Amino acid sequence: MFDSPPDGLAARDARITANTPLAVRMRPRSLDEVLGQDHLLGPGSPLRRLVEGGAPASVLLYGPPGTGKTTLAMLVSTAIGRRFAALSAVSAGVKEVRAVIDEARRRLAHSGEPTVLFIDEVHRFSKTQQDALLGAVEDRTVLLVAATTENPFFSVVSPLLSRSLVLQLRSLSDDDVRTLVRRALTDERGLGGAVTLDADAEDHIVRLAGGDARRALTALEAAADAATSAGAGTITLAIVESTVDKAAVRYDRQGDQHYDVISAFIKSLRGSDVDAALHYLARMIEAGEDPRFIARRLVIQASEEVGMADPTALQVAVAAAQAVQLIGLPECALNLAQATVHIATAPKSNAVTMGISAAMADVRNGAIGSVPPHLRDGHYSGAKKLGNATGYRYPHDVPEGVLAQQYPPDELVGRDYYHPTQRGAERAIAERLPKLRRAVRGEDD
Repeated sequence: MFDSPPDGLAARDARITANTPLAVRMRPRSLDEVLGQDHLLGPGSPLRRLVEGGAPASVLLYGPPGTGKTTLAMLVSTAIGRRFAALSAVSAGVKEVRAVIDEARRRLAHSGEPTVLFIDEVHRFSKTQQDALLGAVEDRTVLLVAATTENPFFSVVSPLLSRSLVLQLRSLSDDDVRTLVRRALTDERGLGGAVTLDADAEDHIVRLAGGDARRALTALEAAADAATSAGAGTITLAIVESTVDKAAVRYDRQGDQHYDVISAFIKSLRGSDVDAALHYLARMIEAGEDPRFIARRLVIQASEEVGMADPTALQVAVAAAQAVQLIGLPECALNLAQATVHIATAPKSNAVTMGISAAMADVRNGAIGSVPPHLRDGHYSGAKKLGNATGYRYPHDVPEGVLAQQYPPDELVGRDYYHPTQRGAERAIAERLPKLRRAVRGEDD
């Protein structure tokens, strides 16, 4: 836990500024310096009113890393007469939560000073820890500002959600990141003009940032240190590449990004956009997603989206799943990619999906009926006395291999579930199926 530093500590803060990370030094001091969140900071918006000292309300700030959640929480605390306290959900427990609330209640009673409680990574709080906040949030003993990179509708208890505004922050645009980098180069809080940045090096930092302000400033700081150590006054592309590793992939296997990316992957496969499908596959692989999970989705998609339009899609997907088990990463990425390309470029049909869905719907609705006697098992003693298997006709006994015979229960005679499309290999099935149905149902002319 920490509070806003008293004025007497301002000199100390000034002394340590040069040693703090660039991302911390460049943290916006006012709403006018905040980049990329115009949708939340317009005139009269709840967040702007909160920062400017009006309309107190607890908020949940939800968004990717490096989008300004902590900054906005601190700006809320700067409103006149507010004390700022913070907890990290990584290290704090119920005891620490209650201690902050007790102190906030004491200050409110004695001096009328409200407390802004900032909780970082609130999704890491257990249900018990979150429940401990409810009373204080309800009676506004504390003004809660909580930050999370995970969808709060998955990770925050409903009572706390209902007592808070949920505000979603967006990743910074490339232009926003570029503005931030240029500001850090010249601002006295930042690099103060000590170095310059080549255009291609700037482009590389912007690209690696992926909309994350902190990542951009960390990369810039590392490159500036390298340039200064080498006696260079300019940060070149080579310096950036030598000091900065690849950008971390924004993907949380336990959070909503997991669901968003796999959803986009599935929809890209369905939509036959092979390039987008490969992109999302790469994101999952680079983020460390379990390749067996990806393989299972591909096997499902092969039947759900392609089906009989290309029956080999299922074979390829199953083979890829087996290859994942045999080989593992990194090499099995090739097998997953092959199955992805096959499914994305294959002709599409959901006729199999619609067929089994319709059949299951009938079963759930009670359209079951008795199995016709001639189709019942006749391999046990007494089966014939019950009339089982009597009258069954063996299709291979006729030259065509198809003969008239009732297969469904009486209630479902004539019910069609499978409706093949005219796409891919299913076109031939669509031409043949009406003839099969007429022959089986004894409707041949």
